[in-house]
Amino acid sequence: MKRLKMGLIGAGGIAENRHIPVYQSLSDKVEITGVQDVNLVRAKEVAEKYAIPHVYENYLDMFKHVDAVTICTPNKFHESIAVAALNQGVHVLCEKPMAMNADEGKRMLEAAEANNKLLMVGYHYRFVDSVMLAKESMPEVGAPIVTRVQAMRQRKVPGWGVFINKQLQGGGSLIDWGCHLLDTALWLVSSSKPIEVNAQTYQCLSKQPDQVNDWGSYDHEAIDVDDHVSAYIRFDDGSTLLFECSWAANIKADKTHISISGENGGVNVFPYEFYQPKYHRMVETHADTKEDQQEAALLQAQNFVDACLGKDTLKSSPEDALQVTKVIDAIYESSEQGKSISIN
Repeated sequence: MKRLKMGLIGAGGIAENRHIPVYQSLSDKVEITGVQDVNLVRAKEVAEKYAIPHVYENYLDMFKHVDAVTICTPNKFHESIAVAALNQGVHVLCEKPMAMNADEGKRMLEAAEANNKLLMVGYHYRFVDSVMLAKESMPEVGAPIVTRVQAMRQRKVPGWGVFINKQLQGGGSLIDWGCHLLDTALWLVSSSKPIEVNAQTYQCLSKQPDQVNDWGSYDHEAIDVDDHVSAYIRFDDGSTLLFECSWAANIKADKTHISISGENGGVNVFPYEFYQPKYHRMVETHADTKEDQQEAALLQAQNFVDACLGKDTLKSSPEDALQVTKVIDAIYESSEQGKSISIN
């Protein structure tokens, strides 16, 4: 059986800790044939450690030797790399978020369509066991009324990489962490289309000196991205989404939460619970589900590889990813302008 030839662009932590292990576990379907990073020494180290045969100084030189690439760079470079790859007939799996903004994301989508190549954004939470069961439950939930999302971390500003650099990342807690649960929630209520956002972003706690921070040290004077975000999102069917995310909250413990109250029932995702009025009372259903991030990454990689080989279709479309980026843009714009922002 033909194996997909995969190239890695960016050799940092997300490549080494997530993508390389899952691709190597799918070695009957895919082989990592090359790696590229602006830090050539780092690229060579990763190639030697994981027996990747080729190292490239320039990612453009990689395209004629691979069938697909996985982009693991700072967000600023997602669009330029993805468009270049797609225009060379190479499929693309790009780490989240899709791009710095919706205009860039649209150009990525247009390049994929023009070249008839696959483009997938790494929103791997869709492949988490409890999320997939919640998606199956949505017909019984019925039309959504209120969705609640919290992506909250207690004092965990990333103290590595370029996460606190707005020029390279485009944002902070929202673009890095909140986007995962925002994508998940929008997918669960996919029949509802977001039309308006009222939001506020904050950059307060992370700017304080003498930080209490569980994820390493960083320059509190240099950080120029959001550390906390709240938003109220309205949909075309009258339903709403209450959203909050943070890197640095003063809370008791981290919290990952999605719940949906619908016309016929309600679902909680982490952990999975289903609520429904039956037999003249409220009935609560539990399921033994897993919330394994690495297993979700494996299922995502398997879906992408199989789709590239013509054996499956993408379960996370670039159109959906672009919608997430449009909402993110609206959240930032709403905070900057101090008013509600409509989404096209």
